[in-house]
Amino acid sequence: MKRLTFRLTVLLSLLGGFNLLHAQSADQLNVITTAVPFLRISPDARAGGMGDLGAATSPDANSSFYNLAKTPFAKKPIGIGLTYTPWLKDLGLNDVYLLSAAGYYQLDNQQAISASIRYFSLGNIQFTDYSGTTLGEGRPREVGADFGYSRKLSDKLGIALAIRYINSNLAGGYASTGTTYKPGNAVAGDISLFYNNQNEAGEGFSYGLTLTNLGTKIGYTNDATQKDYIPANLTLGAAYTKVFDEDNKIMVGLDLHKLLVPAAPVSVDNGGSQDSANLVNYRNSSVVSSWFKSFSGPSQLKLINISFGAEYSYQDQFFARVGYFYEDKSQGGRQYFTAGVGVRYSVMQLNFSYLVPSGSGVTRNPLSNTLRFGLSFDLDGGNDNSSSTSNTEN
Repeated sequence: MKRLTFRLTVLLSLLGGFNLLHAQSADQLNVITTAVPFLRISPDARAGGMGDLGAATSPDANSSFYNLAKTPFAKKPIGIGLTYTPWLKDLGLNDVYLLSAAGYYQLDNQQAISASIRYFSLGNIQFTDYSGTTLGEGRPREVGADFGYSRKLSDKLGIALAIRYINSNLAGGYASTGTTYKPGNAVAGDISLFYNNQNEAGEGFSYGLTLTNLGTKIGYTNDATQKDYIPANLTLGAAYTKVFDEDNKIMVGLDLHKLLVPAAPVSVDNGGSQDSANLVNYRNSSVVSSWFKSFSGPSQLKLINISFGAEYSYQDQFFARVGYFYEDKSQGGRQYFTAGVGVRYSVMQLNFSYLVPSGSGVTRNPLSNTLRFGLSFDLDGGNDNSSSTSNTEN
């Protein structure tokens, strides 16, 4: 297991909800970042193979991570999904990973309950102070667990609500310059809608809208003024499925993602330093007002991330997937292609996704060669609802 060495103060400076990046040219960048960014990592191999597409795709066991309102439309009454994602493997990190598990249960043909959990391990870290004195080892980790309820409002429209508990233990128990750091905790909720306009053969459009991680700020000290925003997000999605015959179909989709977090204030001096008074106001803003403030500014289009993907299926047993994810350079410039495959045997399905390498040298995408391995189960539970639910592909 590779050991990472960080100065405690540097690590904690990264825990805040923002970092400011400044271009070497005259253009100034102000990247919107948040605490607990692991909540923005795609935790599913199927969606990971389609550029993180998931708001309006067909329902599956991992729907709670993308659009919980899809679950009442699933063909099987019970779904369970597990995914393992080694993270930043291309940088030589062997002990950083994301584990996720999700499942739903349809109470009847109209409603379902669900639960999911994400566990993000940052590996072993050796903490040191300014002078290089070793403070000890730690194993930073973050967890997000949620429970949700979804139901159909009509034969085509579904709605869902979920509540999430977030625990971020990055440097709990360590002290630096008189400050003791503790695990951060937050509570958030999701609201989602799903509209399925497909015909009985499973052909047609579907649409999704989600508001996720609408919740409290999170802090790592006892100072109430040093709390940061979590990644509240708005996603709009659409997908179209074309059925060629009883064996062959293809789905294409597009998701638009918008963080509901305002950019931290930056002064206009030559150093680009943050103005302390404006920063205090930024931190003291209420969570609800921050959602609306996230739409202020002249460059809203640059704040939208795009997921585009496609999935081909043969006999609903073999799947091939491709996708592309786009983020504007002013917000970090994550841009990558993905690919994936899946195979279903009986009630079990295996999914695999791969993030295609891009860039070279200092411009190489650190997410290059990211792999995701998924296992899911679609179960009857003694009550197959497929005859009365949508023919949407599972």
